[in-house]
Amino acid sequence: MVLAEDLAKQQRSISVAEFFEKNKHLLGFDSPTRGIITTVKEAVDNALDACEEAEVLPDIFVAIRKVGTDVYRITVEDNGPGIVGKNVPYVFGKLLYGSRFHQIRQSRGQQGIGISAAVLYAQLTTGVPALVISRTGANAPAHRFELMIKTETNEPDVLVHEEIDWDRTHGTRIEIEFRSTLAAKKRLLEYLRYTAVVNPHARITADIDGELTVFERVSSEVPPCPKAILPHPHGIEFGALKRIAAVSAEPLDEFLVNSFSRVGKKTAEEMIALANLKPRRKVKGLEAEELKRLLAAMQQVKVPAPPAQQCLSPIGEDLIRKGLEKEIPLDFIKSRTRPSTVFSGHSFIIEAAIGYGGKLPAEGSGQILRFANRVPLLYQQGACAITGCVSQVNWKAYGLSQAGLPAGPVLIMVHVASTNVPFTSESKDAIASIPEIEREIVLVLQELGRELKTYLNRRDKKKQQDDRARAICSIIPEIAAKVSDIVELPPLDTSPIEGKIMRKLVAKKRTSDGTVSIDVHNYTAREIAFTLYNLSRDDAADAEPKPDFVDAFDGEYNKVWKCLLAPGTVWQVTYSGSGDGSIDLRGVEENQKVVVDLDV
Repeated sequence: MVLAEDLAKQQRSISVAEFFEKNKHLLGFDSPTRGIITTVKEAVDNALDACEEAEVLPDIFVAIRKVGTDVYRITVEDNGPGIVGKNVPYVFGKLLYGSRFHQIRQSRGQQGIGISAAVLYAQLTTGVPALVISRTGANAPAHRFELMIKTETNEPDVLVHEEIDWDRTHGTRIEIEFRSTLAAKKRLLEYLRYTAVVNPHARITADIDGELTVFERVSSEVPPCPKAILPHPHGIEFGALKRIAAVSAEPLDEFLVNSFSRVGKKTAEEMIALANLKPRRKVKGLEAEELKRLLAAMQQVKVPAPPAQQCLSPIGEDLIRKGLEKEIPLDFIKSRTRPSTVFSGHSFIIEAAIGYGGKLPAEGSGQILRFANRVPLLYQQGACAITGCVSQVNWKAYGLSQAGLPAGPVLIMVHVASTNVPFTSESKDAIASIPEIEREIVLVLQELGRELKTYLNRRDKKKQQDDRARAICSIIPEIAAKVSDIVELPPLDTSPIEGKIMRKLVAKKRTSDGTVSIDVHNYTAREIAFTLYNLSRDDAADAEPKPDFVDAFDGEYNKVWKCLLAPGTVWQVTYSGSGDGSIDLRGVEENQKVVVDLDV
C-alpha cells in the first residue's frame, strides 16, 4: 500500500514538448550533424508549401554561419505570403500546431512538428531563442519575434515582439542557433540539389559558411496547389467515424453524401440498406453497434477512387527530366508518371526516372534518389520500400549488372505523391511497405528498364559506327596532306568528301600551341539545333564566341554553347587552354552525330 502511494505521487502527465525533448531522435535530431539538415529541411518544406499556396514562384535563401565554438546560426528566408502576427508564436513555438493536419491533400508538412521541433532542439543545445520575422503585405508592418517553447505546457514563450521595417513586401525569415558541426556540408548541398530537382519552379540560394551556391529554376509556372477533399469511405476508421458523427446534426443519408468523397445519393442508400438503418435517422444518435454496422457497410460498397486530380500535384515527366538534367550531367534520361491509384482510401501517384552515364560513377552501386511529396528522403535508405522495390527488379534483363541493387553509372529516381504518405516514423525518412505502392513502383521501374535496354543496345551499335567514322575523319585529312606533298599542290579541303561519307553532324576538337579549336560540321541535308558541352579544366575566358553559360562542377568547367547550324555549314569556337576534357553534342539524335577528339 505504501509503495503504491509512493508510485502514485511520482506519476504525472507530460506535454508533447517534454516527450520530444527526451526523444528528439524520433524527429531527426539524433545527432548534431543531422540536426542542421533536419532544420533546413523543415524550414524549406514550409517555405515551398507556403509559396505554392499563395501561387508565388519560390525564392528561398538558406544561410549557415559559424557564430561560436561549435555553434551555428541557420537562416531560412522565403518570399511566401507571410504569417499573421498573432499566429507566429504558435507556428514556431508550439508542437502539433498547423493548418494541414486535418486536410486530406498532398503537402510536404502534415503534423505541425517540424519547425517547432527545430526551435526546441536549439533551446536545448544553446538556450538561444529563435528569431522570426514575418510580413503579410506591403501595407502591413513586419512582425519580429524572439521566442522559445515552454516544454512543461507546450506553449510559446514570447520574449520579444515588435513591429519593424523590412525590405521584403511579404515573406518569412527564421534564424535558429544550436550546437552542431558542418561535417554534413556535402549531404546538405545534396538535399538542396535534390529539392531543386523535384521543385523545378523554385530558386534556392545557399550561403554555407561563406560559399555561395545557386540552384536556378527551370520552370516559371507555379504547380497547381492541391485542394483538400473529403475523407473516402474506404479510408475511414471507427474512431474517426464516431467523432465526426457526434458533431453532425444531419440525417444519415445526407451525412454520408456531405461528409465523404465520391458518395452520391444512390451509394448512400446502398450503404444504409446494407447496415439495416433508417435513412432519416439522426447520425449523432446512432449507438456504437450501429456505427460499426455502418462502417462495415461503407467498406463493402464499391465506391470510386478519390479525385486524385484535385488533391495531388505530381511533378510531371517533362519537368522531372529538366530538373535532373539541370543538376546532374547524364547521357540518357527517361521519366514516367503512373496513373493515380489508391491504398486504404488514400490517393497516390508514382513517378520515376532513370538516368545513365554522364558524370555518374562507373563502379559501385547505382544512385537511388527517393522522394515523397516533393521532399528528398536522405536517411534510412535500407528501411525504405522504394529501395526494396529497386532490388526486386531484375536489372540484368535490362543490361545492367546487379548485386541486390543495380550497379554501374545508373541513377534511379522514385517520387511518391500522396494525400497520406505512409512513413515508417515521425522523422519521415523512409516509406513503409504498402503492397499497392510497391506494385506501382515495380511496374514503373520495369517500364523504364525497357527504355534503358533499348538505349544501351543502340549505344553499342552506334559505338561501332562511331569507331569507323573516327577512323575515316582522322585518316582522310592525313592522306590528302601526303598526296598534296607528293604532287606539290596546295592541301585539298577534304570536308566535302567526309560529308558524303558521314552524312552526320561532326564535332572535331584540336589543340595546337595552347589554342583549342572546336569545329562542328553539318554534313546533313537539314538545319540542326544543337547544344555543345565542353567539360574541361580550362575556364575558356577568351572563348570566341562566348559560351551561353559556364557551370563549375567538381573542379571542372562545363562550358555550354547553344547553336543553330544550316546544312553544309561549319560552326567554330577557339580559346586558350590545354584542351583536356571531353566534348559532347546534345539535342541531336544519337545516329546523327559524331564527336572526334583529334588530340587522342
